[in-house]
Amino acid sequence: MKNKTYNKRKICIVFALAVIMIVGLIGRLCYLMIFEAEYYQKKAEALHERERDIKAARGEIVDRNGKVLATNRTVCTVSVIHSQIKEPEKVIKLLSDTLGMEEKEVRKRVEKVSSMERVKTNVDKETGDKIREMELEGVKVDEDFKRYYPYEELASKVLGFTGGDNQGIIGLEVKYEDYLKGENGKILATTDARGIELPDIAEDRIEPRAGNTLRISLDYNIQEYAQQMAQKVMEEKQADKVAILLMNPQNGEILAMVNYPEFNLNEPFELNTGGDVQMDDEKKQELLNQMWRNGCINDTYEPGSVFKIITASASLEEGVVETDDQFFCPGYKIVEDRRIRCHKAGGHGSETFVQGVQNSCNPVFMEVGQRLGSERFCDYFEQFGLMEKTGVDLPGEAGTIMHRREDIGEVELATMSFGQSFQVTPIQMAATVSSLINGGKRITPHFGMEVKSAETGKTIKEFPYKKEERIVSEETSETMQKILESVVSEGSGKNGYIEGYKIGGKTATSQTLPRSANKYISSFLGFAPADDPQVLGMCIIYNPQGIYYGGTIAAPVMRQIFDAVLPYLGIEKTGNGRK
Repeated sequence: MKNKTYNKRKICIVFALAVIMIVGLIGRLCYLMIFEAEYYQKKAEALHERERDIKAARGEIVDRNGKVLATNRTVCTVSVIHSQIKEPEKVIKLLSDTLGMEEKEVRKRVEKVSSMERVKTNVDKETGDKIREMELEGVKVDEDFKRYYPYEELASKVLGFTGGDNQGIIGLEVKYEDYLKGENGKILATTDARGIELPDIAEDRIEPRAGNTLRISLDYNIQEYAQQMAQKVMEEKQADKVAILLMNPQNGEILAMVNYPEFNLNEPFELNTGGDVQMDDEKKQELLNQMWRNGCINDTYEPGSVFKIITASASLEEGVVETDDQFFCPGYKIVEDRRIRCHKAGGHGSETFVQGVQNSCNPVFMEVGQRLGSERFCDYFEQFGLMEKTGVDLPGEAGTIMHRREDIGEVELATMSFGQSFQVTPIQMAATVSSLINGGKRITPHFGMEVKSAETGKTIKEFPYKKEERIVSEETSETMQKILESVVSEGSGKNGYIEGYKIGGKTATSQTLPRSANKYISSFLGFAPADDPQVLGMCIIYNPQGIYYGGTIAAPVMRQIFDAVLPYLGIEKTGNGRK
């Protein structure tokens, strides 16, 4: 009787536990079916869907007049789906022959067990269509886009280029990446448990969204001509490189930026030095980095006598010199224990301040620098924005290399006054001089003007660059316009003169470090019209052979460019510009 009662109780307990478990399972099942249905439905769909990207067309880059400088070409990406391939040997053979790849490389991809494996990207459309027509099971051909630059080397170090994933790497391509990149679409295909696509179920597509169009201030015609001039003078003078920069000094819009030699944007990983020189990967990457460098913003140099524009502006603004102040140049000036020479060995003799600028006389500027003093000199250096970056809309802008205030003695002050013993970037010099001759307000050099919708063509973003804080008075700015116009009409910049135009400017010849190498940088900075500057140009020739004076070789380059550009910009002749 006791055992019978015990067994009955045991059966009841087991039955009760079973009922509890069944009720729990039913409750759990109801919960999943009602409250978690959407979540598990998505999981199930994900398990049976294969996703492939549809690349978005990258936005175009156009010049100020709408000329396309960067666009796209349709290419194809060839991929294989391992689970769908029924004749692997046939696939390997045909893909190898058609794509021009080694058979072992194709085999490696075909035999790899994965949901999808890329065989080759950036395949031209004709080849892609040919493979698609073969109807090979397990082979997919998707259309893609490859960046294409119609003018190849034009403004290569400004525009920049993209990588294999169509993402910007250097230049404007990377600076405006967020506007240009677009949004990729997707192809969603349904598969069975083995990963094989079900033919009876249509593919779902999420269409890609093209990137926006970037309109920049660069002018194709001006850039093309300036680039030709840079190539010509580089070959004639057997120089290491040549930089030419043109911009609007009133608003900072850059019309042209040349860093010659340029490189082919459609083949950015091929060195522009020519020849098939064997080298290791590290050395090649070093040379590629040098080839891609935009010297106008990435590199600094000693500006030489062009910097006298800054010294003259500061001294006039501070009131330590007047235009008719008298000076005497014996051909040198003794500063502490140093004998610092003028470029004219016999000296210029008696001259006014204006004549000192016209003659580019070092002793005059050394005396002016002494009058200004190191503290005030440094104050103006900062006031003019020379200790900060310009803010140009390109990556990698270098900063000024300058003495610390406490380290500036009489010798340092003397050499700084005529543009030596420190370094700035060419874009910094162009921006600062623009600000000194445009009425006295600092400007930001830039390329970006606006972003337009690729679909509607409507402007969706403007980049407003207004004149910023005043750095010199209008009176000082007007005085500098007149002085610099006289440099071209009467002084050392006469090779930059154009009949009928009032051209302002300053020449420079500086020696690179180490001085014993006897390498020079020749330059000329000019602007027109002198009394209402609308365009500023700068030509820098690095290590020219033979005659290396800026007034002799750089000024004529800018003269020829201005002679073509000024009429093109609608700037009319107003007078002979000479007294």
